[in-house]
Amino acid sequence: MRLRQNIVAIFSTFLQFEADQFSHWSRDPQLHRSMKKCLAEQSLKERSERFWGLYWYKIWETSSQSQQKAHTRQARSHLTAYLQEAGYWAAKKATTDFRQLNYEVSDCFQIALSSVDRILQGFDPLQTGNFKSYASIVLSNHIREILRQRQEIDICSPWALLRKLSQKRLVESLQQAGLSTETINAYVLVWKCFKSNYVPSGGSPPTRTRQLPKPDNATLEAIANQYNQDRYSQLNVPGSTLNPQTIEQYLLDCVKAARAYLYPTVSSINQPTPGQESGELVDILPESESESLLGDLITQEEEQQRLSQQAQMNQTLTAILTQITPDLQQILDLYYGQGLTQKEIAQQLETKQYTVSRRLTKAKQTLLLKLSQWSQQTLHISLTSDILNSMSTVLEEWLTNHYQ
Repeated sequence: MRLRQNIVAIFSTFLQFEADQFSHWSRDPQLHRSMKKCLAEQSLKERSERFWGLYWYKIWETSSQSQQKAHTRQARSHLTAYLQEAGYWAAKKATTDFRQLNYEVSDCFQIALSSVDRILQGFDPLQTGNFKSYASIVLSNHIREILRQRQEIDICSPWALLRKLSQKRLVESLQQAGLSTETINAYVLVWKCFKSNYVPSGGSPPTRTRQLPKPDNATLEAIANQYNQDRYSQLNVPGSTLNPQTIEQYLLDCVKAARAYLYPTVSSINQPTPGQESGELVDILPESESESLLGDLITQEEEQQRLSQQAQMNQTLTAILTQITPDLQQILDLYYGQGLTQKEIAQQLETKQYTVSRRLTKAKQTLLLKLSQWSQQTLHISLTSDILNSMSTVLEEWLTNHYQ
């Protein structure tokens, strides 16, 4: 697969398949214009894809909280474009691991993209600063989870599926179906009554039986009786009584919702929003909000770089200290660690003060030389007299903090 080479393409193009092989990258014009607009400022052109991943996540997070649907969808689209390679490689691995299911890469790729909302809802920038790394893990896990579920439900009868289904998964399925909270609670109560009254014949453990038959009339009657009794204590809105025929229909509705949830359909990312079928998503960025987010992210990224550089400097100077001679290490410890003056150090070591001064200067010069070399190689800093003076001050502070 040919990788995308620039930030605009990474956040505005989508992978296209032909005969289950990578064909080309398809550009979304609206997303392309959006990224070009973002990069119009010279200071933002050099920002990494990691930076823009966090930026669009922040746009998604703030706009979804304020119910700005157009901006929420726009940010989600940019992030879906961003995750195309991660989804592709997760799909490639899944087709190898689940070869017996005969799923193609394109099938698994669509399954992967159906987890974008799960990624957005589960991502925490404070715990995982790299959006793509986090997403890659979720994409792989999601594909494996869906394929395992499909492998199981393909051979399960509706009634076996109901027994294997967890309450959490049932609630998620009904929520995806668009049912109200009151209706979902009623369906869940019917399902609970089904599990407590439906006992398969033959002595097989119900969790290991995949071809359970339909409940007989007596069982459906028992389920209806328990539901009609429990609805007063377990439902905020008890609703009307249900007969066995309605109970059966409720259970089949649960099966339908669960299968639809476990077999997610993936709409094209370029599909217009409802009510805007005649045109594309409005090409508008949340100006004031996005400017604030950009500023925050730039500040955050620069702070992370500063902390990273500081940690590297600490490691470098600590390593250098172990390489200088023991007599110089002793001088530094007495001067910075114990707070002795040069005169007091000379008396303790039974030597001359100028010897202490010379050794102290030599130790600091050695450290400053190594620090300046590290700055040139790692930070690509051009050394000037002002920068060396600044480094000398930083070194003095570091030695004081290190030994104390």
